[in-house]
Amino acid sequence: MKRDLISILDLRGKFNELLELATELKTKLKKKGFCYLEGKQLAMIFEKPSTRTRISFEVGMNKLGGDALYLSSRDIQLGRGETIEDTAKVLSRYADAILYRSFSHKKMLELSKHASIPVINGLDDEEHPCQIMADLLTIKEHKSKFDGLKLAYLGDGNNVCQSLMLGCPLVGMNFSMACPQGYEPKSKYLSLAESLSKQRQVGFSLYTDPFDAVKNSDVVYTDVWVSMGEEEEKERKLRDFKSYEVNEKIMKAAKSDAIFMHCLPAHYGLEVSKSVAHGKQSVIFDQAENRLWAQMAILLYLFGETF
Repeated sequence: MKRDLISILDLRGKFNELLELATELKTKLKKKGFCYLEGKQLAMIFEKPSTRTRISFEVGMNKLGGDALYLSSRDIQLGRGETIEDTAKVLSRYADAILYRSFSHKKMLELSKHASIPVINGLDDEEHPCQIMADLLTIKEHKSKFDGLKLAYLGDGNNVCQSLMLGCPLVGMNFSMACPQGYEPKSKYLSLAESLSKQRQVGFSLYTDPFDAVKNSDVVYTDVWVSMGEEEEKERKLRDFKSYEVNEKIMKAAKSDAIFMHCLPAHYGLEVSKSVAHGKQSVIFDQAENRLWAQMAILLYLFGETF
C-alpha cells in the first residue's frame, strides 16, 4: 500500500523515528550524498512559486541519488484543463512520487486518490506538513525535548498554523495562539487540535491578545499575514493584524531563552521586526535548512527505504 503525506496526521506515530532519521542524515550527508534513491524520480507540480520547498526537495533528491522534475502549472496540461485524475494517472506511469504545491486541499486529496504512487503535500490552503516536520526538528535541536514546552503562534490561522496545531500535541507540546477575531483556524482543525490536546494532556489556548498567548512560551512563531492568492485582502489584513507584530516587546513576554521561528519569507516591519528575525533568539535560518533534512527523511519513509 502506498504512503502519502497529505496531513501532518499522516505521520502520527512516526515523528520520533523520522526526526532521528533527519538528524542522522544531517550528520552524515552534509558533505556527501548517498544513492538510496538511485533511479527514483520525483515529479513536482507547483501552482504557487516557492524558494525553500522547491530547492530543498530538488537538493534532497539529488543527495539521495534520485532526480526531481519541476513542473509549473504552465508547463503541463493541468494548467490547460486536463483533469486532476488524468494527471495523477499519467504521472504515476512516469515518476515514483509526486510533490504537489496547490491552492486547493480538495485538489490535493483528488490527486492522492487517483495516483498509484506516493503524493506529498508541499503546501495547500489547509496544511503544510513538510514545514512542520522541519519546525519540530529545529525545536528538538535547540530545546532537546518537546514534553512540557509551549509554542505560541501569532497571526493568521492559516495552513502553517493548522498543521502546527495538530503537530504540537502529537509530540507533547502545549500550543497557544493569538489572532484577531475572524481569523481563527477552520473549525475542523480547532476541534481536532482540542481533541488531540486532551488526549495527550497538553494545553491548547486561543486568544486575541498576543501577550496572553506568548506568556511563558518557549517558542514564538509567526508567519506572513497575507498568503499567496489573498492579495485582494492585503489592506484589510494589514490593518487588522497591526498589533500582532513579533517585536522586542513581544519576545520579552516569552521566556528569556525562548526561540523565534518563522517559515519564511518574512516581511520585516509587518509580522516581525528585523531586529527579532535577525536577533540572537532567532532560529529562522536553522529552520529553513532543516526543510532539507526533514524532507529527505520523509522521502526515504514514503519510498519505504531504510538508512
